[in-house]
Amino acid sequence: MSGSLYLLSTPIGNLDDMTFRAVKTLQEADLVAAEDTRRAMKLLNHFEIKVATTSYHMHNERGKTASLLDRVEAGEKVVVLSDAGTPAIADPGFYIVREAVARDIEPIVIPGVSALTFAAVSAGLPVDQFTFSGFLPVKKGKRQKVLERMREINLTCFVFESPYKMPKLLEEIKTVCGSETQIAIVREATKIYEETIRGPVGELADQFKDRNWKGELVVAIDMSTAEAQEIQEAEKPRRRLRRNQ
Repeated sequence: MSGSLYLLSTPIGNLDDMTFRAVKTLQEADLVAAEDTRRAMKLLNHFEIKVATTSYHMHNERGKTASLLDRVEAGEKVVVLSDAGTPAIADPGFYIVREAVARDIEPIVIPGVSALTFAAVSAGLPVDQFTFSGFLPVKKGKRQKVLERMREINLTCFVFESPYKMPKLLEEIKTVCGSETQIAIVREATKIYEETIRGPVGELADQFKDRNWKGELVVAIDMSTAEAQEIQEAEKPRRRLRRNQ
């Protein structure tokens, strides 16, 4: 008898955002595979749920996926949780879904909170169509190329960012997209210090260059307001030529 594999969304800060269906699913689970078992235990304890847990994160998902799916095929109910939000959205989840489908196991998605959808509503920027790039690459050259591709799409683009890299990101957006590009910074969504900061990236980069950013951050960039940096770059050789004449 086959069991079930669940991909379950959890609150990104406010535990009152947990859905009835999510609580019931955890109550009936045989095993919870959590990105961070300590955070999972806080959630489970809050709802007085007693269930076995195991770690399941980006560093061990390829080694543990087969055994988790074996348990599903043996008749157990296995629930996958990320730290917060929806699994597979910049968190573990894609790999086990792909492997489950390959075994003819249909994953059951328990929808709920996502920092991305929260930011899309809160940003106040056009979101009839938008793109999401997760966390940008670490290396400067690769980060710039991603921003350049996003600018060419000409839609509102969303990225996740570490608080330690926020000043750097704002300067990069200003350089690649122009200082008048409209952005929104969504910080600590659903938590006590929740805030959304909106405005031209040049203005915000100057205003917050010395800010000690804290918490989880989503940045929305309205690429339809980006300036044509190619024109400025094309002018540089001409200026050099004039100076040399």
